[in-house]
Amino acid sequence: MRPKLELLEPELVDRVLGEAFELIMNPGVKVQSLEARELLAQAGATIDGEIAHIPETLARQQLNTVPHEFWVHDRAGNPAVHYGGDDVHFDPGSSGVQILDADTLEHRPAQAVDLVRLIKTAEMLPQYAAQSTAVVCDDVPKSIGDLYRLFLVLWYSDKPIVTGSFSAHTTQVMIDLLAIDGGGRDALQAKPRAVFDVCPSPPLNWSGFASQNLIDLARAGVPAEIVSMPLAGATAPVTLIGAITQHAAECISGMTIHQLAGRGSPIVWGGAPAIFDMRSGATPMGAIETAMIDAAYAQVGKSLSLPTHCYLSASDGKLVDAQAGLESGMTALVGALAGVNMISGAGMIDFLVCQSAEKLVIDAEGIAMAQRLLRGIGTPTEALATAMFAQTGLKGEFLKLKDTRRLFPQEQYLPSKVIDRGSMRAWQAGGSLDAFGRAKTRVQELLAVYRRPALASEVEQALVALVRREVQLSGLQDLPGVP
Repeated sequence: MRPKLELLEPELVDRVLGEAFELIMNPGVKVQSLEARELLAQAGATIDGEIAHIPETLARQQLNTVPHEFWVHDRAGNPAVHYGGDDVHFDPGSSGVQILDADTLEHRPAQAVDLVRLIKTAEMLPQYAAQSTAVVCDDVPKSIGDLYRLFLVLWYSDKPIVTGSFSAHTTQVMIDLLAIDGGGRDALQAKPRAVFDVCPSPPLNWSGFASQNLIDLARAGVPAEIVSMPLAGATAPVTLIGAITQHAAECISGMTIHQLAGRGSPIVWGGAPAIFDMRSGATPMGAIETAMIDAAYAQVGKSLSLPTHCYLSASDGKLVDAQAGLESGMTALVGALAGVNMISGAGMIDFLVCQSAEKLVIDAEGIAMAQRLLRGIGTPTEALATAMFAQTGLKGEFLKLKDTRRLFPQEQYLPSKVIDRGSMRAWQAGGSLDAFGRAKTRVQELLAVYRRPALASEVEQALVALVRREVQLSGLQDLPGVP
């Protein structure tokens, strides 16, 4: 039996969807892209200025064309991440603007070399099924920051990628980069390697870029991932169920635009909502209520048989400390038990502002524990216990049994040395390090054995040529992070 978390009664899921369909009709959805409004109008929506009033029948027709599942592939073309059902995967959080310096414990603007360090660390950790474009590089011009982050991931990783663009021009360049890496646009559509996050602005607002991004990705056949971000009490109703309903309306409206542009193109019911902390004015990603919103909206998406995504396994703490472990571990477990297909956020602290390679390796241990829980308790032997007792009697010498040696690796998750399970004496002999100190050592060990993927020379040359063109147009001469 696989453990599963559901927070909403089926009748409440129906009410959420019912009110979400009401919202996209009245008050409607602000759609700032003329092309998107034209698509909606041609399909039967009423347009009043920039406000689209979308009938439920139209929205349901488009939801019915969304693929219920799809795969994202690694560089070799192997299916690596399954979006659909209750399969659960994790990737590092993305788009942080700062890095936690492991030596000074200060937050500083992230550089390209910091992103490279994060990519290499995540590449060596099997708990991360995909890479992300984890930080915005301060030493790269903002006009090309999104495409350059993707270039660095392609340069240093073989894994699938969760990414996102910041402009219509760079969206096309990023698709071109992926096409070079994957053997052309047709090959990319057949075996996509990346998913693009697309973010509406709460409440119920699709900006010109975001709605155009939905259209461009749909027509290219590149998977999109809606990242709806209602803030309960600020840009969404203060009740958790109200924020969940707004989230549903934003996803439904975005999927309607997307499917009108490219019927059957893959798209994900995702988000990064949070509560609004009334004391500090902050948006705590580590709050249990934030995790509850995510688990519940995923349940709503699953009721429509849609692929799902959420932002959990992050912390609002400023260091990789007890608070970071508490918030990240608890929320990762909630997302896993909810069966969310892709859970982003690992490695992040300070309200998703800052990334840390050391936190990535600690979070990987929490993720492995969550994955072990999802496997549940099986019956790997014909008899549950009696056969083993028949061999040992009451002596308790189970360590001597062949079944013990054979089965313990699958029954138990064996963590890395980041998790201390030794004696006090052994801990002292190892330098009396806390979890962060052990994580620093673990990162150094991973980086020491990392080897860059072997790319075909023509692929390398084409990637560099395309990126160098964009880099030079932005006024930069070198390629930060690439020797």
